[in-house]
Amino acid sequence: GNVTEEDRKEKWRRVVKITTSISIISYHNPPHPRQIIFILPRNEGTSRIMHEQVGKALNFLYFIGSTICAEAFLSTKTAMTGIPIAPTPTFLHPRSDSSIKFRLASTASPSSSASTSQSKSDASSGKIRGVIFDIDGTLADSWNLGYQATLTVLTEHHNNNKDNCENHTTETYPLTPEEYHFGCRYTTPERLARHVGLEPGHPSFESVGEELGKKFDDYYVELVDRSTAGFYDGIGDLLVKLHCGDLASTSSSESTGDKGVWNRGVQLGALTNACVEYAHAVLKANCPRFSGGAPADGEDKSIYNRFTSIHGANSVPRPKPFGDGILLCCSEMNLDPSEVIYVGDAPTDARAAVDAKCRAAIGVLWGSNSEECLKEENGFDVLCKNVEELETAIGYYL
Repeated sequence: GNVTEEDRKEKWRRVVKITTSISIISYHNPPHPRQIIFILPRNEGTSRIMHEQVGKALNFLYFIGSTICAEAFLSTKTAMTGIPIAPTPTFLHPRSDSSIKFRLASTASPSSSASTSQSKSDASSGKIRGVIFDIDGTLADSWNLGYQATLTVLTEHHNNNKDNCENHTTETYPLTPEEYHFGCRYTTPERLARHVGLEPGHPSFESVGEELGKKFDDYYVELVDRSTAGFYDGIGDLLVKLHCGDLASTSSSESTGDKGVWNRGVQLGALTNACVEYAHAVLKANCPRFSGGAPADGEDKSIYNRFTSIHGANSVPRPKPFGDGILLCCSEMNLDPSEVIYVGDAPTDARAAVDAKCRAAIGVLWGSNSEECLKEENGFDVLCKNVEELETAIGYYL
């Protein structure tokens, strides 16, 4: 009642000091706490202090194996040092033994004490030996190509099957970019069948989906080049670094404590819910052609040829969200899923990685799905806002 705002702030400063001390003591004196609960105040001014101070303590707790339950009494959405707090009563950050569940890559900098702690706790898990990438919305900025190909197929289908309706053009067909992006979480046949108003269980759902999917694939693959399905800035360089071993580890060496050590290259894989022919077309069009000082005539040295495994929805037993495609890639890469990271931009990517029991799943926020959408997927261990953060996140497991 009569407590001043400054009194409240000072109270939280003391809480931060105590919490940080508990974090440090807990790390050096196992067993670690199984759960830490924070109750966040409604007051906006105090919340800013929480962002700056309590967030630091939370980062300690993240990396010592504690489940963090942040109970947020907030009227608007906020975030504390990359830790999302929803306006719902409770936001739980689950934690497994081998990965940090659901954090933003920016919270795990190479120089942080938290990274040091986590690398020690993960030492028994070993280092990854492969990275498998989704393509659309992850490697390639191809949404407009997919959107236009979708409009072409749907317009043609409408005009050929209209019942006393006017013809449409690709400019007038009623499919918004938002509806297209939402549909990208499904396989191509399912997505297109849904776009024409069919639902799973309808007698024509599969047959119409397959017919439209075949037409879509023909358009899609034929139009692929760097202008229609180009890599996002920095992706090509990232692939070179991964393959050549030029990406520095952002974890610490348990024996020496050194950070930023250089690593041998990892195997590359690609898995899309589009057809496999599209996957090959995009990688051929975009991949940096040569690496490691290869001669100009060294076709066998092209980065595209260094993708050990490339698959699409039509070349795996079951597409994402099932883990079959990832398991097939791992088999061809001669790796166990626990040695592999999967990177994608959709809920189905997270679910597939969990189903395949990958070492980790990394979500990227520049694709077809919003941060709010991907936050709801427990399967993602890290969310990255840009390629630099993606490098940091992958480097953590090297």
